Amino acid sequence: MWIPSLLKGSNEAEMKALGMKISADDIYSVNTSSLKDAVPHFDGGCTAEMISSKGLLLTNHHCGYDNIQSHSTVEHDYLTDGFWAYKMSDELPNKDLTVTFIIKIEDVTAKIFEGVTGLATEIEKQKKIQQNMAALSKSFPREAWQEAMIRTFYDGNQYLLFVTETFKDVRLVGAPPSSIGKFGSDTDNWVWPRHTGDFSLFRIYADKNNHPAEYAIDNVPYQPKHFFPISAKGIQENDFTMVMGYPGRTQEYLPSFAVEQIVNDLNPAKIEIRDAALKVQDGFMRKDNAIKIQYASKYAGVANYWKKWIGETKGLKKSNAVALKKDFEKKFQERVNKAGKQSEYGTLLSDFEKNYNEIKPYAIAKDYFTEVVLRNSEILSFGYRLYQLEQVYNSKGDQAFTDRKNNLIAGFEGLYKDYSAPVDEKVFEQLIHLYATKSPKQFLPESIQKINPAVSARLIFDNSKLTNYNGLKELLNGDAKSVVERMNQDPAYQLVKLIADSYQKIVAPKFDEINIKNIALQRTYMKGIMEFFPNDRIFPDANSTLRVTYGQVKGYKPSDAVVYEPISYLDGVIEKYVPGDYEFDVPKKLIDLYYAKDFGNYADKNGKMPLAFIATNHTTGGNSGSPTLDANGNLIGLNFDRVWEGTMSDIYYSPEICRNIMVDARYILFIIDKFARATNLIEELTIVYPKSKKSK
Repeated sequence: MWIPSLLKGSNEAEMKALGMKISADDIYSVNTSSLKDAVPHFDGGCTAEMISSKGLLLTNHHCGYDNIQSHSTVEHDYLTDGFWAYKMSDELPNKDLTVTFIIKIEDVTAKIFEGVTGLATEIEKQKKIQQNMAALSKSFPREAWQEAMIRTFYDGNQYLLFVTETFKDVRLVGAPPSSIGKFGSDTDNWVWPRHTGDFSLFRIYADKNNHPAEYAIDNVPYQPKHFFPISAKGIQENDFTMVMGYPGRTQEYLPSFAVEQIVNDLNPAKIEIRDAALKVQDGFMRKDNAIKIQYASKYAGVANYWKKWIGETKGLKKSNAVALKKDFEKKFQERVNKAGKQSEYGTLLSDFEKNYNEIKPYAIAKDYFTEVVLRNSEILSFGYRLYQLEQVYNSKGDQAFTDRKNNLIAGFEGLYKDYSAPVDEKVFEQLIHLYATKSPKQFLPESIQKINPAVSARLIFDNSKLTNYNGLKELLNGDAKSVVERMNQDPAYQLVKLIADSYQKIVAPKFDEINIKNIALQRTYMKGIMEFFPNDRIFPDANSTLRVTYGQVKGYKPSDAVVYEPISYLDGVIEKYVPGDYEFDVPKKLIDLYYAKDFGNYADKNGKMPLAFIATNHTTGGNSGSPTLDANGNLIGLNFDRVWEGTMSDIYYSPEICRNIMVDARYILFIIDKFARATNLIEELTIVYPKSKKSK
């Protein structure tokens, strides 16, 4: 996961050795257009790419899912039926959807560390660093419509500043039905072979000067500095591949003690909680289409990391990651001793071991609180927002309370649109039982330990104002004092406050105290790794900034006597087809196209319709929607997932089994052209065909 502005040298040489035909300057340049200008951050959590001179943008179906859902109703169900704008006036605006481009990257490490080294405590150092970051972000030269942000790299050993432009008028252009864009759904998620056409199309609009602007009817399509031609030439095993995007978070350099805790304690707890929530939601969604629409996006979000954590744990065990990290730590200590640097690094590993043993119950309690109260029981998460509101009242007074209250009321409207109290009641019943019986008891109030889940659920959902939007507004109506008094009489709020008070007083302070020690140790450990292993190729952990990863199209062996080929085909969709099944149903039109072999110009040389492929690129969450490029910088695929056996790559990357999964660009073109008949979009693209077919 390399920084695009720092590719010159060994990275560029290796990329060329693997087959790349372009240069590092073609990938990143400040003074001329380059590939980085076609790769924006999509909605803060995904990646996208520009594919036309008129602002047309390609990303994953699951990245655009919330926006597709927001336009969907039972009468106009774009999730089920798909959506295509056959002219620009049909494109749908999306409130709060943003797309951000990187304009410039600059190393500002020296400026961030000014006045830091002489400070005595880690808290003082971090405070000074934050002050320096805030000051430099504000003062750094940039255009009026641009922003500056600073991110830390190598666990606080390097700081880079990014100048960005954020566009706020982004409109939905096209999305296949979920039976294509989400084919295989949760069963196929994180696995190979994959047969999901996981893509959607949006368009960025700008003001008349091509600058960012709020939505306006007279905005015009954005003209990007660069957009990707799309290759219909196809790929084969060992071809060079490059993925650009915004990977969210990796922890490649954690010590063995941390990884052991993730495998044995933290992941199992989170998996069990989400498993319980998902089973309840799935039962309701299968019986009621309105609930299916309400919960489709939420369910997918919960299931995504539930399954990821399962695969991650299996992969870490299978790859023997803990033992391998222990071997590395032994070498690290030997090099510390040989260099005579015991005063700086000598107790580092033993300090890690002590801290991770001490933080273990607090980390488990933190995950239970986060997963149950903040994420998966909606009524508890609603109540926690009100708990924070009361904290604002206690600390900042009436006016701050009123401002926050009004914002909450506005924000809650969208949450309640996709809320079902009967679903949430059954989820609550399951999760409060897990919280009471599995979270470390020494941190739980006695009444929580003795709670009867069914009785508590019935009491809360029969009497709380938080079960519907009108009730919430009634609860929050009035002056600050009366609202707070009324909140404290609500049974759901009373439970949340009991849990949250205990967590905030007992768990959070101690967790933060130990965690800040580990952050300081991790920074020193990272510094030591770079110092004592100078010949290793050490990339910084992902932090949602633009990165480049490169590799080759390759199959793999997940287990003994099993070999996976690197390319899947439309044939696999037909093989998996189950009529009426919400995961494996297939549109009749797609079946007809398959049997007619009506694949247009997009079939391979054998007349088959390629659908997806895998490669050795190192990706993670945030790389969803990332462009996959060939040796010449043409778009050949759209990254959307990883193989299940390799999801541990966030913590330990193994080139033998870690593979990223991409929709083949030819399948995307086939769906747009032959399935949707959106020839208006095909004509807008620059498509590179094989010599035997037409070129454009």
